[in-house]
Amino acid sequence: MNIVEKIFRNADRHGIALISEGEEIRYGRLIEMVDAAARRFARSAAARVGLDCPNGLAHVVLALAIVRAGKCLVPLAGELSSRERERVIRETGVGAIVDALGEIRDVPVAAELGFDERALAALDPVFIRFSSGTTGTSKGVVLSHESLLERVIAANRGLGIGPSDRIVWILPMAHHFAVSIMLYLLHGATTIIENSHLAEDILTAATRHQGTVLYGAPFHHALLASEGSGRSWPTLRLAVSTAAKLPLATAQAFDGRFGLSLAQGLGIIEVGLPLLNLRRSREKPASVGPPLPDYTAEVRGEGELFLRGPGMFDAYLRPWRLRAGVLEGGWFRTGDLARVDEDGDFHLLGRSHSVINVAGLKCFPEEIEAILCEVPEVGWARVSGKPNARFGAVPVAEIVPRDPTNPPKISALAAYCRGALARYKVPVEFKLVESVPLTPSGKIQR
Repeated sequence: MNIVEKIFRNADRHGIALISEGEEIRYGRLIEMVDAAARRFARSAAARVGLDCPNGLAHVVLALAIVRAGKCLVPLAGELSSRERERVIRETGVGAIVDALGEIRDVPVAAELGFDERALAALDPVFIRFSSGTTGTSKGVVLSHESLLERVIAANRGLGIGPSDRIVWILPMAHHFAVSIMLYLLHGATTIIENSHLAEDILTAATRHQGTVLYGAPFHHALLASEGSGRSWPTLRLAVSTAAKLPLATAQAFDGRFGLSLAQGLGIIEVGLPLLNLRRSREKPASVGPPLPDYTAEVRGEGELFLRGPGMFDAYLRPWRLRAGVLEGGWFRTGDLARVDEDGDFHLLGRSHSVINVAGLKCFPEEIEAILCEVPEVGWARVSGKPNARFGAVPVAEIVPRDPTNPPKISALAAYCRGALARYKVPVEFKLVESVPLTPSGKIQR
């Protein structure tokens, strides 16, 4: 089964699939564009193909073409440093890369991979993206065609997206394409692509093209709510907030501006969209709601959230672990701390590990600490998340000098991080300290 083939078989060729830079792309034309690129990509021997392309019409066409050609899609996010990018390519065994112009070039695959090619191929993989998993360390999450299809169908039982909907796209495609845009296309909806990051441009596109659905992070909702024109958005029927905890002030500002409450949801790359606050979003803006119809949720032990449902990830790539070896009796352990109230609505209380959400993008303290400790003058480093009204959280670093008489310069630390890390992972503050607390086993205490 190929999910793109299924999307195109079901498509109304006269319906509008995409609106980009004011141009309407009907499903029939999208199919032709994708098929033309897919024929070229099919000639490559690569099993996994990286896509290096910014948001826009080209990203949609090329991503679909890679999958249509029978390849596994590996997005290469534009904010990655060259070092991070090389790691993704190496650890996923990407054999070819497609650029924004649709040119495909083969790349050498590492001689030794951390997984068995035959075991991965047996899953019929469609998509690999790096995520935190349950341990706080980045790893490749593998989704098969079957699991992705199950996931988008289950999510849409809550979202209710159909051919009459027009979704305003404001998220990075490299992080959200496979589930979000695949869902919209499968259900015959239109995606409005606005490449500007300015709230006034997004709202102009949304109102001009009569957008009905908005799906974004609190960061985006806050920008739209504070847009200065005072314009309304009368066609908006559903606004979903995910990727980071929704601040009460943002929820109130958005509702006050557009007269529609934000429905906060819990999106997890390993699971999909299992929780969504559709029923009591105005009454309880901080809740992620009850489970969607196909999912079950439980709070266990010391308050940890467990989930069960369709479309679960198929494997972790590195270290290689099949889904059955990760789930606990069919349940996924999220690493989120939560409580459930008398109405059956769930409320997230925090993470049981240390992942930092920066405007909806995850970063791992351990990764940043490892980079900082490469600086010769650094003995220890501890990174944590600091609440931030605009981005939700930002990373900050505590540094123990290797030699207190010769401490590292803050400017040098910042410059080194900028050269090795994506911009959102670079700490906004560096504080020199005498020591950081350690656990009895010698690990950094968080």
